[in-house]
Amino acid sequence: MSSELTRLYDVMARLRAECPWDAKQTHRTLVTHLVEETAEVVDAIETGDDADLTEELGDLLMQVYFHARIAEDEGRFTLDDVAGGIADKLIRRHPHVFAGEDVPADMRRSWEAAKRAEKGRSSALDGIAESLNTLTRAGKVVSRSRSHNVRIDLPAEPVDAAAVGEGIVALVARAQAAGIDADQATRDALRALEGRIRAAENPPA
Repeated sequence: MSSELTRLYDVMARLRAECPWDAKQTHRTLVTHLVEETAEVVDAIETGDDADLTEELGDLLMQVYFHARIAEDEGRFTLDDVAGGIADKLIRRHPHVFAGEDVPADMRRSWEAAKRAEKGRSSALDGIAESLNTLTRAGKVVSRSRSHNVRIDLPAEPVDAAAVGEGIVALVARAQAAGIDADQATRDALRALEGRIRAAENPPA
């Protein structure tokens, strides 16, 4: 571990021991902060400079250290466990780098297949976080259905990024003018899509 990473570890340990606010935090009370810091990293990537990104990545890294410190204080796991777990996972899922295997023709499909095997997943929908925002979750559901070869019809006509963004904003504007909650409508459509995926994965005998 670099000297600065070690220093951050020691800073978090002292804050947990000596700062009343830090000492009373839990994984759950920090969720809002974790979401906000993640959003600020995205902002820095899209509209900031290197100084902004360095600062926001630091804030996000602090959240990782904070959660790991809480767990260590409770005797559950440590920061080393977190780092070791992700290092082991990356090695397992990149046999073309660490085990001399050929580079997969479809990296995304290979990654998803490895995840399914490791976690014993049977559905394309398994493991998609419920707390994702609606648009991100929709993208994940569609991506999973394709990488798992679920036999459902999905639009596949080419489109560029500008058309996607403008189309979504236009639909939101039309929905607002019509008194429709666009996010709710998307959630409803997404639930219907998930139902189609489950039906395709489990056809009647």
